[in-house]
Amino acid sequence: MTVAASESSGSQPEVRTAAGALRGSREAGLAVFRGIPFAEPPVGALRFAAPRPVRSWDGVRPAASYGPPPPQAGAFGMDALSQEPADDDWLTVNVWSPEPDPGAGLAVMVWIYGGAYVIGASSLPEYDGGRLARDGGVVVVTFNYRVGIEGFAQIEGAPANRGLLDQVAALEWVRDNIRAFGGDPDRVTVFGESAGAGSVAALLAMPRAAGLFRRAVAQSAQGTFFSAALAADIAAACASELGLRPTVADLSTVAPARLPAAGDAVAAKMDQWVARWGQAAHRAIPFSPVVDGDVLPVTPWQALADGAGRDVELLVGHNRDEQRLFTALDGLLGEVTQEQAQTALRVFAPGPDGARRYRDGFPAAGPDELYELVNSDWLFRMPTLHLAQAQTAAGHRAHVYELTWPAPGMGGALGACHGLDVPLVFGNLSSGQAAMLIGEDPSQEAETLSAHIRAAWTAFATHGDPGWPAYDTEQRLVQLFDTRPAVTAYPEDTSRLLWQDHTFPALPLKAGSDPAVTAPRE
Repeated sequence: MTVAASESSGSQPEVRTAAGALRGSREAGLAVFRGIPFAEPPVGALRFAAPRPVRSWDGVRPAASYGPPPPQAGAFGMDALSQEPADDDWLTVNVWSPEPDPGAGLAVMVWIYGGAYVIGASSLPEYDGGRLARDGGVVVVTFNYRVGIEGFAQIEGAPANRGLLDQVAALEWVRDNIRAFGGDPDRVTVFGESAGAGSVAALLAMPRAAGLFRRAVAQSAQGTFFSAALAADIAAACASELGLRPTVADLSTVAPARLPAAGDAVAAKMDQWVARWGQAAHRAIPFSPVVDGDVLPVTPWQALADGAGRDVELLVGHNRDEQRLFTALDGLLGEVTQEQAQTALRVFAPGPDGARRYRDGFPAAGPDELYELVNSDWLFRMPTLHLAQAQTAAGHRAHVYELTWPAPGMGGALGACHGLDVPLVFGNLSSGQAAMLIGEDPSQEAETLSAHIRAAWTAFATHGDPGWPAYDTEQRLVQLFDTRPAVTAYPEDTSRLLWQDHTFPALPLKAGSDPAVTAPRE
């Protein structure tokens, strides 16, 4: 339950939540509250446990600073953010509100960050919700959830998918408290990118999340979902790096800040296990949501096909050149060999003749383009589009988009690559790592496109219509976001090649049990 907000004598907004009173700050006309705990710190006796409700406090708690991030992997130097933090309140939320009045009834947008399930923090500047809240007239919420071994490793004695359970706990906090911040708990939209969009997809399939949100936006959904056997196998390899077993008793002896290094060590040599771990090893993906039969009973695609999205409106999409960012990070931009392209087609193209169909479908494509196409399709594009297909096949509504505007930053070499949508959605065009894709001096073109996308997202969150027709399998209407946004149908030859037959086959083990990536099948 919640009670009214008020303004303190120093014009700092105050809000009373179920756990206690908070004092935030005024920023550019918004009431902003940061670092609000939504669960007890998952350390000590609560290490690797499901999140527990936060204890109440007396007095007025300051809410001006972000809480510390959960332990981070080393990618992009993120591990530096979580080395011996001042406190262990990882599980916190942040709120931006144009009108912190219980009677305001504003739509609520809850952001779930990406980061391959190994990195991510709501305190990153690209996730500042101020501009989105102010321009869209919505309440924006961001939060932290556990990643890596803490959040997703299959550990004996611990519940699976602890990171997803953190997300459910954050959404329960929103349900119970957001009215005091001016939000309508019956108009909650979850939105996320990459692993955050994969999390959005997982929430659609989770009974524990039912009823906690009305709308969902999945931006470039990462399509990897692990069987329990595969997740347990990888967890055992991570624990072995420390000379331990993958149990709560053993791993609890390792300081949280030290644990991600074990996951990094396994990720760095996953190619040693390609025969055992299949496609996940080819892409060095050590953690993903686990289809454990309990927290996550089935894959999102199966859940939507079975009608799980009947009460949820869905907006999904992807970027045209998803893979190009990763190709550049690997030092392969413009350098992909015929052998590397052939390997990618063999591993990721759908079906026994997938490589041939890619070549037939793109006869002018060289090794660089084929490599990027099949990697983009496998990890992001097709999983995202399959969400829309499953939703519409069950008789429910979905809207689809594709971002085709090429990123001008870094010499324009990355096209409409993975992550470009993040600064455009939040409107933070000159802050954070994602803004590097926009360039040092955001152009008017970038500002205009960002405004168009923000308007579409907030309109969808407010009344369910982003401004273009719903998707169906006959017309295949998709909103293209570019210099001049337009609604168009996907080319028939492309849809025939990639939509009707694309699957994610599991590679069997040569020995032992039979773990495999669980992914959508048609």
